Amino acid sequence: MALLVLAPSPPAPPPSPAALRRSAVTGIRCSSVQDLERSPAPRPGASLPLLRAAKRVVLVRHGQSTWNAEGRIQGSSDISVLTPKGESQAETSRQMLLSDSFDACFTSPLARSRRTAEIIWEGRDDELIPDPDLREIDLYSFQGLLKHEGKERYGVLYKQWQKNAANFSIDGHYPVRELWDRAQSCWERILAHEGKSVLVVAHNAVNQALVATSLGLGAEYFRILLQSNCGASVLDFTPQTGGGPPNVCLNRLNQTPNSPVAAGSSGGRKTSKRIILACQGTTQSSSEISLGGVGYVPLNMLGTIQSQKTAELLLDLKVNSILCSPQIAAVDTATAICEVQEAADCLGADCVPRYVEMKNLLELEIEDVFQAKQKSFGNIVQAGWMGSMEYKTLERLWAQSKHAWQALLNELPDDSESDRVVVAVGHPAIHLALICRCLDLPMEYMSSFHLDDGSISVIDFPDGPKSRRGIVRCTNYTAHLGRWSIPITRPTENDEEF
Repeated sequence: MALLVLAPSPPAPPPSPAALRRSAVTGIRCSSVQDLERSPAPRPGASLPLLRAAKRVVLVRHGQSTWNAEGRIQGSSDISVLTPKGESQAETSRQMLLSDSFDACFTSPLARSRRTAEIIWEGRDDELIPDPDLREIDLYSFQGLLKHEGKERYGVLYKQWQKNAANFSIDGHYPVRELWDRAQSCWERILAHEGKSVLVVAHNAVNQALVATSLGLGAEYFRILLQSNCGASVLDFTPQTGGGPPNVCLNRLNQTPNSPVAAGSSGGRKTSKRIILACQGTTQSSSEISLGGVGYVPLNMLGTIQSQKTAELLLDLKVNSILCSPQIAAVDTATAICEVQEAADCLGADCVPRYVEMKNLLELEIEDVFQAKQKSFGNIVQAGWMGSMEYKTLERLWAQSKHAWQALLNELPDDSESDRVVVAVGHPAIHLALICRCLDLPMEYMSSFHLDDGSISVIDFPDGPKSRRGIVRCTNYTAHLGRWSIPITRPTENDEEF
């Protein structure tokens, strides 16, 4: 184990009336990545209705369908049904959410989604609430085609669907833009429901649109925020003091029944380049440490377990390099990952030992105030806690995150052939900034995401590290922690602020 120290899109059609209304509220209506550069910064929750009380919404994609298995383009067709694997995935999701108290369940009316909802909702008294706007994206002439048939019949048009979906047009429609309008309409009804905790069971594309529109992100974010079969995403909405649109925090994205690091594609494309953000394990409590050097405290017993669990999860991947904060908890977490990787042959995961380059990256270091603020919330950290940090402190973190993100990208080769997995280990605060860097979001978005100690977030680069954004496979994944995992949701009784 070595330890080093590192110091043009087609023209858009006229916007629809619904789009004009939304742009007046959010300040953006981007039809391409280039437009994003010229548009005012988005604001999370800007176009959402007012809320009187805090609300949690859990989005779940349906289980594997027959057309998923066949590689067909489903769209909003209602022919495919769940496969046995899909039924099993839905049952896993039911078990995962069994102890959670939901007040309502909205569902797409399509069979594959409704059946998933029925399995998850089994044993609960309230009726499912079907909403036609939760149906999957309308893909018109593409629907029912095998993917290779789409390529053969439509050529350039199919390529546009793959590479520039926000501007993709077929049969006189712009499907992704229409989907974003539908998602905005869905939020009006979901957030109007009186329940404090709402389950929504729908589809890949529409769940992406729901996450994106809640955060004020346009259609150019399609295929950036991954939704796997039966993956669960959690959004927290809290009213603003004095009125205005609610604050929004993506508590977690795409917590899946299966491992998030398993081999596969991202957004339908193969990828060989990956960055994993591994949050360090829990440290000793603030009552056990002095005021000076808060960030340099070691892992406690729980943190040690969390670091070992993360190391076991990552054993399914061959990690090439680990960049970690020089603070003790991060180094101990990184060391655990490195040691398990290098013992892969003894653990039966590989036929030969793996060599991992481990480097301390100064730009991943955080100020003591972040550790102290996190500890002030107790054992379960409040979602969006970064929003209470002093602005100048956030500015300093934001500035260093630019250099940290570039250092991570520099670890990925430009060639398309070689596989490369880079793990960054640090405090949740710096990883929140890195997620925003990945998504090209401004500093103000750091409080719109949440990460727990011991969690991992996975970012894929199917177009290589020089691409504008990575594809976020998951954020705040904690299922690997087993009995020490923070639940996907928590009962909302006596927990108004989640």
